[in-house]
Amino acid sequence: MPPLTDRLRSMSFGAGVKNGLGSSGPKEACGVFGVWGHPEAAKLTYFGLYALQHRGQESAGIVATDGRRVAEHRQMGLVPEVFNDRIVEALQGHIALGHVRYSTTGSSLLKNAQPFLVNFAGQAIALGHNGNLTNSVRLRKELEAQGSIFQTTMDSEIIVHLLVRHLKDGPGQALIEALPQAKGAFSLGLLVKDTLIGARDPHGFRPLCLGRLAEGGWVLSSETCALDLIEAQYVRDVEPGEIVLINEHGLTSLKMEPPEPHTFCIFEYIYFARPDSNIFGHNVYQVRKRMGERLAREYPDIKADLTMPFPDSGNYAGIGYGRASGLPLEMGMIRNHYVGRTFIQPSQSMRDFGVRVKLNPVREVIRDRRVVIVEDSIIRGTTSRTRVKALREAGAREVHMLVSCPPHRFPCYYGIDFSSKGELIAANYSVEEVRRFLGLDSLGYLSLEGMVAATDFERPEFCLACFNGEHPVPPEEGYSKFGLEAC
Repeated sequence: MPPLTDRLRSMSFGAGVKNGLGSSGPKEACGVFGVWGHPEAAKLTYFGLYALQHRGQESAGIVATDGRRVAEHRQMGLVPEVFNDRIVEALQGHIALGHVRYSTTGSSLLKNAQPFLVNFAGQAIALGHNGNLTNSVRLRKELEAQGSIFQTTMDSEIIVHLLVRHLKDGPGQALIEALPQAKGAFSLGLLVKDTLIGARDPHGFRPLCLGRLAEGGWVLSSETCALDLIEAQYVRDVEPGEIVLINEHGLTSLKMEPPEPHTFCIFEYIYFARPDSNIFGHNVYQVRKRMGERLAREYPDIKADLTMPFPDSGNYAGIGYGRASGLPLEMGMIRNHYVGRTFIQPSQSMRDFGVRVKLNPVREVIRDRRVVIVEDSIIRGTTSRTRVKALREAGAREVHMLVSCPPHRFPCYYGIDFSSKGELIAANYSVEEVRRFLGLDSLGYLSLEGMVAATDFERPEFCLACFNGEHPVPPEEGYSKFGLEAC
């Protein structure tokens, strides 16, 4: 097989069909990917972002450098819409940092696309951020009072302003001084002159890992699936509270003080991360399958003819449930994988078109059958209601639903797009009321204990705030979905 560099030259960019990667569920803030020490770092980063597209479909960007000259390209849209051969070829350098974004708050603007790039005292600084700062309003007010001028509405920019105040001591020491001032969730990729940096908040809310290229370069990624695509070898996770600096001297690790209890976001396992990724030390596919198996244990008395997921979110828990329950697993709805981000709007008479264009029932599988749907989560409930209605219209005799996590009853302040109780159907209605709203014969949720046990952690270290309301880092006064924009 030819070397990776040769194979990259034969690949084209920006081609292919849009995949309709967005979904009706909750949205994750961002994906971060960086490369140090490869002559075509931007090309590798392009493919890394392609693998992380599920983490953000609003905008994409890459900054590349050889340590002296800096090139960047950011735009609204999916990765293959934002980049083509000409653009990627112009991003020269052996270091690159990329980012895909879904804004969890505020407006969707090009100026908020990342990596965020500035020049300070002759040094280029680029930042890509995944997470939410819970003290962003106070920090921004304090920085503005001290003379800082902000270019964006993102909380991510705050980190840059904190960093540059200590940059005379070098980027590592500057981050040791700056990052403990930021509270909440942050997995960061930074590019400071000739150094690629990864950093993770002391609680470790969001994933971030290190990989190694066969040619010797380093890779930084939100998920391991992106390492697989470019044939990089997984080395280890960036630890909670760790700062890693990669440059010509190799890899240096620094630790923030004080350490904090680990609170990994369990919703990464339930929904966000790709099933072929390993995050927090465990494989996502296997965790989701075990959650389905737990559902079968907790709801053994459902009488049905078949089980099915709503693809693709419920697929893997559905496999586990089908195997443990003994019910045949069928694909009772087929997903159209070629749905674009925009299309000609249908007439008013074509009700629920936005949902139906993505999923269509297989009537011959469903007609006169008792069906158990396995779903990963119910957030607002409106899309699930439309899909259940479609199954009824296709002739299903009974429709039951099992959900592979507990009811979402509390807002998230760490990077998930439900930051108020008003957006959560289970926060305002009982399980029975949700069942009636969705038009189901029965509805069951996985218990909190069953969900945690399914992760197979020896010592669970999770944030469960969206289920139990126990927020590890409470938001400070003034935090609002419509305040500073999160990443």
